[in-house]
Amino acid sequence: MKIGFIGVGNMAKSIITGWLTKKVFEPGDILVHSAHRNNYEEYAQKTGVIACTSNAAVVEEADIVLLAVKPFVLASVIDEIKDVTTGEKLIISMASGVSLEEISTQFESKKIPIIRIMPNVNVEINEGMTAFVRNDAVSDIIYEQTKSLFDSLGRTLEIPEKDFSIFVALAGSSPAYIYYFIDAMARSGVKYGLTKKQATEISAQAVLGSAQKVLAGTKSPMDMVDDVCSPGGTTIAGLLAMEEAGFMTAVVKGIDATVLKDQATH
Repeated sequence: MKIGFIGVGNMAKSIITGWLTKKVFEPGDILVHSAHRNNYEEYAQKTGVIACTSNAAVVEEADIVLLAVKPFVLASVIDEIKDVTTGEKLIISMASGVSLEEISTQFESKKIPIIRIMPNVNVEINEGMTAFVRNDAVSDIIYEQTKSLFDSLGRTLEIPEKDFSIFVALAGSSPAYIYYFIDAMARSGVKYGLTKKQATEISAQAVLGSAQKVLAGTKSPMDMVDDVCSPGGTTIAGLLAMEEAGFMTAVVKGIDATVLKDQATH
């Protein structure tokens, strides 16, 4: 099986890195092309993936075509490849805010099997979270095969298209918010005499372990908060101070802003 990438930005590279790490694909099974020749040719030389001379060439040679381009250029890319795209090719779109129906309309065919996904950058280390939805042209067999490819990059979840905007906020954008939280924790550590490296390692490991415990357990996160907060202790003092400063409200407002921005692109 050969998979082709139209667009070789950070997310595409993260997916490719994750698959190469897990040996889901060999470099020679991955085809790439983008509008920036120097970028994709240099990337191909560095990784061993195959550089194609055009978007149409990617479609002609690949079994699966992953559209990893910005929403505002998706229509022009589809216009380039629609004449060489048949029902035998699976199209996967990562374009935020562009629905399955819109993509089918741009291909001028309801028979093209299309899957929309929304991954996050943690697919690079095989700890990603990817949302899935498909059109009626995708068979159960093809869908399960494709889902298994992304299962190797972390976790996957099939959700309705109407929920993609909140998924963007909770999974797609949130790594940036979590990095910011880790950095804020680390700076607090520096304030009290730790090096930035030490404080960052401590904070990042605490976040990692806490997330894994949430995923492995049966308790809600708030119940787990209560478990850590001893009566009259240091943790509850810190938690109440964060809440007084608007911690939960700030998080919800950030998610709201992300959802509204994503919906505005529709």
